[in-house]
Amino acid sequence: MQIPTHVAAIMKRLEQQGYECYTVGGCVRDSLLGLTPHDWDVCTNARPEQVQTVFEDVTCVPTGLRHGTVTVVWEHVPIEITTYRTEGGYSDGRHPDTVNFVGCVEQDLSRRDFTVNAMAYHPVHGLVDPFGGREDLKNSVLRCVGTAAQRFEEDALRILRALRFAACYGFTIELETARALEEYAPHLDCVAAERVRAELDRLLLGRHVGEVLRAHRRVLLPVLPELEAMFDFDQCNPHHHLDVFEHTVKAVECAKEVLTVRLALLLHDIGKPCCFTKDEKGIGHFYGHPSVSESMAESILKRLRYDRATMERVLLLIKYHDPVIEPTEAAVKRWLHRLGEECFRQLLWVKEGDCLGQHPSLAMERLPKLDVIREVLDEVMAGAQCFSLKDLAINGLDVMELCRPV
Repeated sequence: MQIPTHVAAIMKRLEQQGYECYTVGGCVRDSLLGLTPHDWDVCTNARPEQVQTVFEDVTCVPTGLRHGTVTVVWEHVPIEITTYRTEGGYSDGRHPDTVNFVGCVEQDLSRRDFTVNAMAYHPVHGLVDPFGGREDLKNSVLRCVGTAAQRFEEDALRILRALRFAACYGFTIELETARALEEYAPHLDCVAAERVRAELDRLLLGRHVGEVLRAHRRVLLPVLPELEAMFDFDQCNPHHHLDVFEHTVKAVECAKEVLTVRLALLLHDIGKPCCFTKDEKGIGHFYGHPSVSESMAESILKRLRYDRATMERVLLLIKYHDPVIEPTEAAVKRWLHRLGEECFRQLLWVKEGDCLGQHPSLAMERLPKLDVIREVLDEVMAGAQCFSLKDLAINGLDVMELCRPV
């Protein structure tokens, strides 16, 4: 593992003052996977007040003294330094009631969620891996430290973290852990909407999101109960060879890795079960489902505390996911006027994902048309043509000025 110079400098200073320290958690996991860690965390046997004394000459923020965490800003980079600790009692199902500082890194690792996150590293002493995290990484297995039920009972957010790690890293969730996910999923009720939203976003952007949604679809029901009506819902339509939920999953996993696009696709057909009818030939139809899906999505997005800009974009994409767009310059200009370039390009990505979730014969017919629309769009944008009032070289005030009597 290559520890960044600023992290190594922090560790060196702690050791010069007689303390023990390791890098820990996600940075160790990602390094072993050959990835570049986004953040580096350090754990130590120094108490928080001792850490503050060691770094009294630099910016030192007491971000979580109760839990033993001090953030040291070194070379303009914030690094969290946390005292070895164990935790006891989680009466709210999220946060420990008590924290006890300990002197052993192995004890600290025993409180962590998954084996792949329960490793520590020191450039001289090497890897500390008491729970087999490195072997689980090698086998792409996600396993709880200790008893899975206890880990999820302590902190329900770990349930969504498990899904997110599986989606982002391609982990297979170990059997006992998977069973505990479903059993303790109702405990997600006690997790703040903002935390649920953050994990859901990262889950949706994971490269393996489809595999996770299929394998663990019921785990999401406490936070997205509207999904259940989509499970195994036969569309009875020649355009669709998949049920509503499977179509949705296929659309999400095939779509561009843009949050608003994947969020829109997760919810674009959520109103279909409410709109289902059959004609005299037994063919299924879902008249008006974009409007119903848009309304249901608005309630969901508000419940999960999404910001206004994200909500507005996702709802627009759902609203217009179904109408046919002709591959002509005039049609493209009309859509640009209505949505703007960025939103229109995202709508084309939504339509592409939707197509890829439909019957292959229909997708083969519709996807080339989307390519033509993109070509026309690129030509319109390259020509700097006007498609809305704001693109005109002059505005109403300019015209009034020109018409003013001399």
